Amino acid sequence: MTSYQPTAPHQAPSTSQQLLTVPQVMARLQLGRSAVYDLLRTRQLASIALGRARRVPTSALADFIRARLDQEAA
Repeated sequence: MTSYQPTAPHQAPSTSQQLLTVPQVMARLQLGRSAVYDLLRTRQLASIALGRARRVPTSALADFIRARLDQEAA
């Protein structure tokens, strides 16, 4: 009789591949809903649409914060 070897569970995507909801972005930036949607509408913050849902990659949020820090430093 052979023993059953379970397959490795799927690994969680790396931080750069995770997608955040608008409420999660609101919490991380400590901004209101309208402010976050303004950033998305003006394309200052990159996002993707999944049906009617809007998701922000964590890498896009990090890029946005980095760009803002660079603007403040200039």
